[in-house]
Amino acid sequence: MTWVKKIIRPLLGLACMLLQFDATAQNYMGKSIKLSIFSSTPVEDIRAVSLKGSAVLLAKTRELVAQVPIKSLEFDRKLMQEHFNENYMESDKYPLARFKGTIDQEVDFTKEGEYNVTVNGTLSVHGVDKQRSITGKIIVKDGILQIQTTFKVACADHKIKIPTLIITKVAEVIEVKVDGKLNQIK
Repeated sequence: MTWVKKIIRPLLGLACMLLQFDATAQNYMGKSIKLSIFSSTPVEDIRAVSLKGSAVLLAKTRELVAQVPIKSLEFDRKLMQEHFNENYMESDKYPLARFKGTIDQEVDFTKEGEYNVTVNGTLSVHGVDKQRSITGKIIVKDGILQIQTTFKVACADHKIKIPTLIITKVAEVIEVKVDGKLNQIK
């Protein structure tokens, strides 16, 4: 039941909040967005992937909200995953990473093509909100939107403390990649 409270309820709340829209407008939702993180140091490279990200895009207002359950990130080594969730991200206390923003450019979601976009908004990680401007791409094909971006997140910006004992193994700035498809809500 706790996973329902921590993951499903916030997702449903997010969808309900965003889905108060004009029924004739185009709106999109994706439930299996891929999010990966990468940390590289001279000592070690660390990767984790989640396929449980979700996103909602309101075409009329160009509002985009995306989130991922922190515990859904899977590492190659289970001990690394355990340390990530318990010691650094405190995933029980801060179960989601979320971005809510607005696409700066006009995008014709009915016209196939690739659109380079900038989304300005708030990135919420580890209980800390940071204003961000994130560049990315929206690919429109067959009525489906594919969103793609790569950006960097400094651990210190979100008060994520890396113990000095392992600072040589974990990068202070983490690369984040997002790639997923959004289907039109009918």
